[in-house]
Amino acid sequence: MTVGRRPGAYICGIDAAMDVVGGKWKVLILWALNERPCRFGELRRELPGVTEKVLAAQLRELAADGIVHREAYDEVPPRVEYSLTPLGASLNAALGPLGAWGRQNILDARAELSAAAGEVREDDDVALISGRP
Repeated sequence: MTVGRRPGAYICGIDAAMDVVGGKWKVLILWALNERPCRFGELRRELPGVTEKVLAAQLRELAADGIVHREAYDEVPPRVEYSLTPLGASLNAALGPLGAWGRQNILDARAELSAAAGEVREDDDVALISGRP
């Protein structure tokens, strides 16, 4: 099965990278496989909310792009393990700064909002938009 790519040349490196990791679950699959090789069921448990159909499709696309290696063992019952290729490991390393940015800017902001929400009482007069009365 071939993976359909956007027609035409990429505008920049980010454009090409997003074509590979685009999709709700691909980056999370990469994160899970960074720890160790996983079987399909293990990956499904690591990613609550993903359906079998979507996980299988995303794994197929990542394998077709050379990011994930699929190893099928000749056993009964059949066993298949997924792991990162060297290309996948380098992509995961490149995503590390993005994760650090998210932790620093998004998670910290949510923690601050949660703390602030606990300090505001229901009857307090609070502006909905900061800087506005």
